[in-house]
Amino acid sequence: MHTLLVAANPDPRSLTHHVLGKLQAALQPGSVEIADLAKERFDPRFTPADRRAYHDGGNYPADVTAEHRRLERATDLVLIFPVYWWSMPALLKGWIDRVFVNGWAFEHSPASGLQPKLQGLTTHLLPIAGDDSGAYERHGYESALRTQIEHGIIDYCGSRRGSTAFIYESEQLTPEATVRDVDRAVRTISEAIHARLKE
Repeated sequence: MHTLLVAANPDPRSLTHHVLGKLQAALQPGSVEIADLAKERFDPRFTPADRRAYHDGGNYPADVTAEHRRLERATDLVLIFPVYWWSMPALLKGWIDRVFVNGWAFEHSPASGLQPKLQGLTTHLLPIAGDDSGAYERHGYESALRTQIEHGIIDYCGSRRGSTAFIYESEQLTPEATVRDVDRAVRTISEAIHARLKE
């Protein structure tokens, strides 16, 4: 078992990074790797080279190939990110656009249709939201985000759905409430990953 934690927030003092550290600690002594996309300066721009690789199903740019190797080592992937406009930040979306590509995450052709390729990976989500859970429920924000990521990306590539644990009111909570919410979310994800060790 090997877990890859992917974080997308440019501020190393952010709640995202605090959660990242707490989850890394909770997963010990398991094998854990961190991909801090902002710190690593991952380029999220989908270039003509990415477009060619997408159509060819190979000859990926070197930085994309490096991410493939990292993901191929992982049995579990956790995406940790602040919710921007009811979705993920552009940095994380660009990582998915460039890395979860035809020929690696899935294959698609008119002759054979869709063939998902990430069946060996379980993907967990840890979104950090500014609004409260009631607003997310009333307006369908959580449902929309989960449909977009769980169905539109995870299911499409054949990855197994893991746990999803929202942290709400991230900018309004008292320190005590923040600690409780972070602990709850970290416990939900870490217990799901530890449970897979027993399978």
